[in-house]
Amino acid sequence: MYRGLLIADKPKGPTSHDVVEELRKKLKIRKIGHAGTLDPFATGVLIIGVGNATRLLEYMKDLRKTYRVKMKLGIITDTFDITGNVVEKRSCAVSELEIIDTVLSFVGSYRQVPPAYSARKYKGERLYKLARAGKIIRLPPRQVTIHGVEDIEVNGDEVSFTVETSSGTYIRSLCADIGYKLGCGATAIELRRTAVGRFTDDQAVDIFDSSTEKIISSLIDISKALDFPKVSIKSEAKKRVLNGRPVFVSDVVEYERFSKSELVQVFVEENLVMIARAQRSSKFLRTLVKHNKNEVVFKPEKVFKD
Repeated sequence: MYRGLLIADKPKGPTSHDVVEELRKKLKIRKIGHAGTLDPFATGVLIIGVGNATRLLEYMKDLRKTYRVKMKLGIITDTFDITGNVVEKRSCAVSELEIIDTVLSFVGSYRQVPPAYSARKYKGERLYKLARAGKIIRLPPRQVTIHGVEDIEVNGDEVSFTVETSSGTYIRSLCADIGYKLGCGATAIELRRTAVGRFTDDQAVDIFDSSTEKIISSLIDISKALDFPKVSIKSEAKKRVLNGRPVFVSDVVEYERFSKSELVQVFVEENLVMIARAQRSSKFLRTLVKHNKNEVVFKPEKVFKD
């Protein structure tokens, strides 16, 4: 059975779930999931787990995300994007410098209200489904971080910029907030996610426009998917570790620097066998080796059998 991480390039129109369903048809397996939903009108990087790589997706949820967005000033919609109903139009008599300064003023952390039309759940139901049924749920604001804004372009009432954000940030809400601060409103008209962590749209594959062979060849092995510190253990410890047992000092062959309580990747040769939680720091591990103390250094979080 196929397994691995796939960096998909979601086209405009399909939902993130549609991308997963297309992939299930082409690979003929059901165990496929995605991390970080993209709106139907948005395009770009969608991280997908195939086979037991779906177990890695939870570690992708907190990665920073980068977007290229275009918004239109003077328009307010119920969805905060151009696919929604226009609820208000206003004139926008602001200068280019005011626009740029306002966009840049959002760099840092602020409390953002999620849009009523979103894939977030309320009591088990997607917000967009409730909204379409006439039940508008206003969720409380949440702390988000805008790490940086670059390449701001102002072309009349259309403004484009590249933004790097924390996980959980809604770019539609950011556009609405910028418009509110300018006093004229704004709505997102184009949105592309260009990166999630170190994964970029340069390596992304359009599932709908690719052959099964192309998709298979684009799968990233689970051993290359994460950026956690790497730890190598002896081959004789593999069976015990795959049965969920902890890693002792005597099992360790080599390791990268890590802190106590940090997640690490545990390898036997080139194969990822476990995601584990460090019980000691790498510095303390050196002390244990020096004093010949065979204590537990890593406890399992997830194991990956062949």
